Amino acid sequence: MTKAKGIKPLSSQRQVTSNQSGKTEYLLFRVYITGSTTQPSTPPPCSTHGAFQLPGFQAAGDLMIGGIFPLHYRVELPITNYTSVPQKAQCHGFDPRAFRWAQTLRLAVEQINQNQEFLPNHTLGYKIFDSCSTPNTALRAALSSLNGPGEENSPLCSGTGRLLALVGESGSSQSIVVSRTLQPFRIPMISYFSTCSCLSNRKEFPNFFRMVPNDDYQVKALVRLLQHFGWRWIGVVLEDHDYGRFALQGLRREIQGTDVCLAYSEMIPKDYSRERVLQILEVMRTSSARVVVVFSVEGELYPFLQEFEKQKILGLQWVASEAWVSAKVLAESFPFLDGTVGFALREGKVPGLGEFVRKVNPQTPLPPSTAPLPLCTGKEVLLEQQSAYMDFSGPRVSYNVYKAVYAIAHSLHNLLSCQPGAGPFLNQSCALSSNIHPWQLQHYLQEVSFNASGEEVNFDLKGGSIPSYDLMNWQRNPDGNPQFVKVGLFDGTKDSGKELVIQEEAIAVVSVCSSSCAPGSRKAVRHGEPLCCFDCVPCDSAKISNQTDSIECTVCPEDFWSNDDGTRCIPKTVEFLSHDAMGLSLTVIAVVGACLTIAVLGVFLHNRNTPIVRINNSELSFFILISLTLCFLCALVFVGEPTSWSCMLRHTAFSITFSLCISCILGKTLVVLAAFTSTRPGNNIMRWLGPRQQRVIIFSCTLVQVVICTAWLTDAPPFPSRNSQYQSSKIILECSVGSSLAFWCVLGYISLLACLCFVLAFLARKLPGNFNEAKFITFSMLIFCAVWVSFIPAYVSSPGKYADAVETFAILASSYGLLFCLFAPKCFIILLRPEQNTKQHLMGKK
Repeated sequence: MTKAKGIKPLSSQRQVTSNQSGKTEYLLFRVYITGSTTQPSTPPPCSTHGAFQLPGFQAAGDLMIGGIFPLHYRVELPITNYTSVPQKAQCHGFDPRAFRWAQTLRLAVEQINQNQEFLPNHTLGYKIFDSCSTPNTALRAALSSLNGPGEENSPLCSGTGRLLALVGESGSSQSIVVSRTLQPFRIPMISYFSTCSCLSNRKEFPNFFRMVPNDDYQVKALVRLLQHFGWRWIGVVLEDHDYGRFALQGLRREIQGTDVCLAYSEMIPKDYSRERVLQILEVMRTSSARVVVVFSVEGELYPFLQEFEKQKILGLQWVASEAWVSAKVLAESFPFLDGTVGFALREGKVPGLGEFVRKVNPQTPLPPSTAPLPLCTGKEVLLEQQSAYMDFSGPRVSYNVYKAVYAIAHSLHNLLSCQPGAGPFLNQSCALSSNIHPWQLQHYLQEVSFNASGEEVNFDLKGGSIPSYDLMNWQRNPDGNPQFVKVGLFDGTKDSGKELVIQEEAIAVVSVCSSSCAPGSRKAVRHGEPLCCFDCVPCDSAKISNQTDSIECTVCPEDFWSNDDGTRCIPKTVEFLSHDAMGLSLTVIAVVGACLTIAVLGVFLHNRNTPIVRINNSELSFFILISLTLCFLCALVFVGEPTSWSCMLRHTAFSITFSLCISCILGKTLVVLAAFTSTRPGNNIMRWLGPRQQRVIIFSCTLVQVVICTAWLTDAPPFPSRNSQYQSSKIILECSVGSSLAFWCVLGYISLLACLCFVLAFLARKLPGNFNEAKFITFSMLIFCAVWVSFIPAYVSSPGKYADAVETFAILASSYGLLFCLFAPKCFIILLRPEQNTKQHLMGKK
């Protein structure tokens, strides 16, 4: 196995600037790399327009690959006045992390070249250049990679170069430029860190592969994270590159149909402008969104965060994209980023990386930064210290670089192992080992599959990789040093809703335009504002919501009602005139009335032969007392849960018994009136109002009411009903009258009999005699009519059980009125004034 020989310096004229570990990074950048340089012996027919002068290093080999890394993370573009040749762009901000990525490529190539069974009789060579994290410089690096070992005599002038594949770049904008530059040469490139979803377009980028998932998966993971922690009101800061633009576009698309809303989206200018950055920071300061999602590479984010720190904006929760979530230089420089969460590329193992990067570790004292830069001897050793370059535990991007080199090596090995007649090309031919073309290698790259650190490595049809991420949280060690703690993972291959797994919750900040709506309320979107801005409206009656942030309230079943909090449905209260305090009181009053009436009936029966009982047809008095007893007992039917029988009985029994009572009173009134007028000469009216005729009058008047009630029960009888319309929170058990016409006909007929009695009694009120019963009938009818006239508005306006109570009270009040007015005076005389119980006294004679 042959090895590459010679020396090629990375650079000898640039000074490194960095916040921390400056001495180490300076020497890292000045280190010499073992390699070889072969100069062409014959001059080309053309020459380049000046040397590229890009920082880089190379090693010769039979099979050449390229590598482009952002060894500097920003560039100062020269001022162009169009009157002179513009100055070259100046790269600034040495990136030790990217330098470690480049070292990983070298390590992988050395391991492959040392493996006797891998690519036998062939060696890999490489050309590595700095892109300065800028598309323009990345283009120059790509063109440099296409050249031969030297830049002065370019094979672009004399013929095609020997580059078979390229590993790069980290930034999506740089990868777009490099891929399109390599496309005419059909040279495949494998990116280790470019995530823009636009690069998955196989028509535009047919030669592009990558070891990272595209941003469609990242934004999906971020939205799941935001929803998990309830961060619904967020701001977005992005870099002015394709990576940031496409990520924002994907984020907007992913949050559609969710409760996550953007408060603002601001773009960090590529050409740094403090004025523009201050405008962005003012938006962040004044916004109610306390969660900020940042799509940017660490190089462009660093100066932005420096200005952010000066403005002393507090209380923000940072959500990092995979481009900077593992950037240790940011974690060390800006303590306010503690608590940052974000998805990082899955980590892996790179065998021998730690030992390899320690080969450069200078221990000699360094001169002041103003002193001339000394030349390196090549014998320096790096110090053991905390720096991004020395952070090789749990590599992520370095692991992707390692896999990219091995993917190329495995593809080349498969290509060289092709058996004639079993090849993938025309007529099953194989590629010539002495003349391998990049497009042939690309075919094998698309089909490659191998195992690296226990992980199966392959590419999908769009050149992408398995969509999985580690969820990282920025925390501090007890000694104050930052650490990246893995708190979960996202696996895009899992079913929807199961992709995100979080092992611990260390986030406390909540960013919302409006606070969450508690159970019992719903969200009402504010007119003209984003969906995340809403008011919490309590659920209407009979509706509930038992979840936080309910969009609508659920209607309770018919027999249920919402509780006071509006969080659950409870059975409605069933209400009827039960044996509670009110029902019990009415029951007692009814029983007492019935007992009094029976007692009066007993008194009358015992004294039935006395003048005061016989003076006006004792039979009618007995009928009245019996009917009054039934009237009192009818009131009892109104108390208790309504049933079919009780509903039919309460109205019909009440109406028939009252009709019987009023008919008896009407007969008594007619007898009284006839008795005092029959004394006139020639008046024989009494012969028409004998006992038989009186019974016929009572029977006829009562029969009319019986006919009305029979028709009522036949056509539309009263029935029990559950009324939930009057009071929605209650079910009122009541007796529906069935036919309102019949109900009012019954009441109207009773009123007609009462009015007729009142008129007749009123006409007879001045008839002579000490005991003119017409007066008492007049008073009783007056009370009866007053009660029932008052009953009508009270009944109509009374809700639920109170309507039954009003009707029961009207029955009892009118019954007591009849009982006392008609029989109290007679009982008084019978029991307390027996000397007045004579015919002479009653007739008004001395």
